[in-house]
Amino acid sequence: MASPMKDKNYDLISVVYHAAQGSELCRQYIEDAQNEGADDLAQFFKEVQEQNQQLVEKGKELLKNKL
Repeated sequence: MASPMKDKNYDLISVVYHAAQGSELCRQYIEDAQNEGADDLAQFFKEVQEQNQQLVEKGKELLKNKL
């Protein structure tokens, strides 16, 4: 039996939180890469940031329907 605090809604919220946190971290990584002149890495971090943001938005929609 799952603990009262861990259920599908908790799991969804956790994934949304971590995707949002990853998106914010990428913001710093993009800046760092740009400062180093590593445009290829900056582009990669931008792609990761965009994917994380898409996951956040999808998760928020799911949360609206679940809560």
